[in-house]
Amino acid sequence: MNRQQIMLTTLFLVLTLGLVTTTKAETPIPIMDLVDVQGIRNNQLVGYGLVVGLDGQGDRNQVKFTAQSIMNMLRQFGVQIDDADNPKLRNVASVSVTAMVDPMAGPGQALDIVVSSIGDAKSLRGGTLLLTPLRGVDGEVYAVAQGNLVIGGVSAEGRSGSKIAVNTPTSGRIPNGAILEREIPSDFNSRDQVTLHLRKASFTTAKNIAREINATFGPDVAIAVNKARVDMRAPQDTQQRVTMMSMLEEMSVVEGRKPARIVFNSRSGTVVIGKNVKVSEAAVSHGNLTVTISESQRVSQPNAFADGDTVVVDQSKIDISEDQAQMVIWPPGTELNTIVNAVNSLGATPTDLMSILQALHEAGALNAELVVI
Repeated sequence: MNRQQIMLTTLFLVLTLGLVTTTKAETPIPIMDLVDVQGIRNNQLVGYGLVVGLDGQGDRNQVKFTAQSIMNMLRQFGVQIDDADNPKLRNVASVSVTAMVDPMAGPGQALDIVVSSIGDAKSLRGGTLLLTPLRGVDGEVYAVAQGNLVIGGVSAEGRSGSKIAVNTPTSGRIPNGAILEREIPSDFNSRDQVTLHLRKASFTTAKNIAREINATFGPDVAIAVNKARVDMRAPQDTQQRVTMMSMLEEMSVVEGRKPARIVFNSRSGTVVIGKNVKVSEAAVSHGNLTVTISESQRVSQPNAFADGDTVVVDQSKIDISEDQAQMVIWPPGTELNTIVNAVNSLGATPTDLMSILQALHEAGALNAELVVI
């Protein structure tokens, strides 16, 4: 091999190693995608209201508070109704009204609201929400809501009791259906420091965030308090603080190692296996025992000249079978794709997969946390 060939071979190896290193390197993630800023948060509002114009689909007579609410509302408009009267309302439904207020939202901004039936109304389709105050957790009114509902569901019922429903007709939305009347107070501008709460706690991520902030704004500006919190000194001037947060939005860091987890959803049978899940050396065998019981009837008839009766005799047939199970050996350090291929080769269902992974965890061969939701 001449000198030129050696140089070309060396250059090829360097480029290949560089490509492998670049491929395996973690991609930086924007800091604001990893943290929540204390004092900048959504706020929830809730209220109680009435939906009218339901064409006989509203609450029935047994829902007493709907009639009481209508009577109280009519009294405010000068309509006097005796307490002993029981107005039979079929076009009105009591509902809960909820809204989410974006951080730093000011008076006059429109909010989307969700309206849900409280009583036994069959449908809210075609209804109109009457003026409803929305309150915060402190009991103060921050917004008012009113408007026509948009319902994504429909239902139909026959006289025989048969019923069909598509989606949920007793819940709907009103886009821009509420107006914010008061600003929800926040202590973001009054605090001496800005606190960043990590959405996924990690010492490495907290260290990287503090290091990147100090490299940009100067030493000792940020400090990683623990694996879920980073404190950052911020200027008192509002404009300077906004500029600092704007610069923070442009900064990115490498996220720390994600914990190995396996999530089971016992209701839907969903199993999610994380990327970092590995197993130690283990042998797995899985099979099912099936018991089949079949019932049949046979007519027993006596001979022609015998003095007997014709009767029906029950016959039961019981069969027990066990599926042949294959044993699969997983070597140490087996990763996700090998686990999935092995489980698929066993013909395991999601329920079987849960049992296999739980057994591996009990045997100490699984280096992941099992989470059941």
